Amino acid sequence: MKAFKTILLVMAGLAVSGVAMADLLISTAGPMTGQYASFGEQMRRGAEMAVADINATGGVLGQKLKLAVGDDACDPKQAVAVANQFASQGVKLVAGHFCSGSSIPASKVYEEENILQISPASTNPKLTEEGGPNTFRVCGRDDQQGIVAGNLLADKYGKKKIAILHDKTAYGKGLADETKKQLNKRGYKEAMYEAYTAGEKDYSALVSKMKGAGIDVFYVGGYHTEAGLMIRQADDQRYNVQLVSGDALVTDEFWKITGKTGQGTLMTFSPDPRKDPVATSVVKKFRDTGYEPEGYTLYTYGAIQAWKQAVEKAGSTDTTKVIAALRKNKFDTVLGNIGFDKKGDVTAPGYVWYEWKDGTYDYR
Repeated sequence: MKAFKTILLVMAGLAVSGVAMADLLISTAGPMTGQYASFGEQMRRGAEMAVADINATGGVLGQKLKLAVGDDACDPKQAVAVANQFASQGVKLVAGHFCSGSSIPASKVYEEENILQISPASTNPKLTEEGGPNTFRVCGRDDQQGIVAGNLLADKYGKKKIAILHDKTAYGKGLADETKKQLNKRGYKEAMYEAYTAGEKDYSALVSKMKGAGIDVFYVGGYHTEAGLMIRQADDQRYNVQLVSGDALVTDEFWKITGKTGQGTLMTFSPDPRKDPVATSVVKKFRDTGYEPEGYTLYTYGAIQAWKQAVEKAGSTDTTKVIAALRKNKFDTVLGNIGFDKKGDVTAPGYVWYEWKDGTYDYR
C-alpha cells in the first residue's frame, strides 16, 4: 500500500506541473520570472533546442526526452521548492540553476535525491567545493574570474581610485571579494568597498558618494539591472566614470537599460561559444528562429549534450554510473571538447575581457 501511495503522489506531481509522463525527463531551472528573467530565457531556449535536436536524432538510449522548466526567480527558498518538485517528478538531470544563491541550496536536495546537477551559469566556488559528487558545472568559477578582473584593475587602473561594489548575494559578493583579493595581492588598495541592495531603482545616492570620493572606476559584483542603472545615473550627474563588471552583464537587457551610457563598459566572460566553429550549425538554428543565443544559451545546450554523451558511454541513466562517465571522459559540445575535474568543475578555457560597444559586446 505504501508503494502504491508513492506512485500516486508522483503521478499527482506530474499532473499538477503540467508535465506529461515521459521516457526520460530532464529539466532546467533559473529565473524564468523577475528582473533576471532574460537569463532564465537563455537557459530555457538552450534546453528546448538541445532536447529537440537530441530527439530528432533518436533520443538517448532509444528514449525520447521531455523537458521540465522550473522558475526559482533567483530566490534560494523557491529554488529548494523547485528542486523538491523535480525530485518528485523523477527528473534525471537538472541543467541549472542560474544564480549561485539558488544552485547551492538546491544542490543539497539533488545530492540527497541522487539527481545529477550540471549548472550552466553558477560561478560561486562553493557550489563544487561543498557540493556532492553529483554536482557539476560547464561555466567557470569566481576565483578564476576574480583573478582576471583583479589583474585588469591593477594593470589598467591601479593608480586610479577604484570602488568595489557588491549586491550581498552569493554570486555578487563572492565575485567582488575574489576581485578585491587579486587587486590587493597586486599591491593596490580599493578606495571604496560598498554593499548595495539589489532590486532598487534609484542608486543616485551611491553614485553621488562615489563622485564625491573622486572614484575613477567602479567594479560591480552583481547583475546587469543594477549595474546598468548605476552607470546611467552617473551620466545623469555628468559623472564620467568607468564601469567594470562580470559575466552577469552578458544580456542585451543591459544595453536596453543603459543606452549609449553603457558604451565602453568592460566585463569578464568565458570565450563566446557563438564564435567557435563547432557551434556554427546550432547558432544558425537559433538565429533562424529569430533568437540570438547569447550569454548562457549555449552553456545550457552544452550541459545537456555532455549529459547525453555520458549516459551513452555509461549505457545507463543511473546517476552513479553517469557521474563516473562524466569524470573520466571528454565530450564534444557546442562549448568545444570539454571534461570535468574531480570537483565537477569544467576543464575548459577561462575568462576573457569583453567591451560593450554600440549595443553589442565583443572581445576587447
